[in-house]
Amino acid sequence: MDEGEKRIRQEDCSEDNLGPGILTLTNKRLAFDKTKARIMDFSKHMGDTVLDIPLNDVTKTWKEGMLMKKVCFTAKTKEGETTYKFGVFYSKNWLKSIDEAIQNNKDQ
Repeated sequence: MDEGEKRIRQEDCSEDNLGPGILTLTNKRLAFDKTKARIMDFSKHMGDTVLDIPLNDVTKTWKEGMLMKKVCFTAKTKEGETTYKFGVFYSKNWLKSIDEAIQNNKDQ
């Protein structure tokens, strides 16, 4: 993490297209690190960071789902606007935290 960057939330989850990993929200960005797990010895290993999106680039946030709750956001990327959907626990709390972090980042 950069100097002055603070972790707000972090959770082991899965994204619809990217697969399993760890979603991290800081006061400056949203990041997603891929993970690999082994059933035989119950180990989990961190992989590459596949998403590193500054909060300024997030254009829309929402939650969806009845049984499988997801927190979703659309962000500006090199390929244009891309939508990501993460299956997390307490999607309402994640949405609130992301929206607050975006607002606080704008105020600075």
